[in-house]
Amino acid sequence: MMWYDGGWGWGGWFVMTVSMVLFWAVLIAGLIALVRHLAGARHHQQPGSPPPPGGGGWQGWGAENVLAERFARGEIDEDEYKRRLALLREHR
Repeated sequence: MMWYDGGWGWGGWFVMTVSMVLFWAVLIAGLIALVRHLAGARHHQQPGSPPPPGGGGWQGWGAENVLAERFARGEIDEDEYKRRLALLREHR
């Protein structure tokens, strides 16, 4: 045999193939984790910026959203919605 020089034979090819697949899988998973980490850091609130609506910072926004959702689900009628909305806005 011309190419056989006491190497690993077919077992070596198998080990090398599995190693390369694992190498690329770990590399790709690491890149995905890095991108998610960096993207998540951008979504954190910057100091000095206003809080998002409904986040509890502006008290009226959260309550108005809850009220609107209850109205949309049919838990309260239009008259009660308008009355409670006016009451919320009056006490802001």
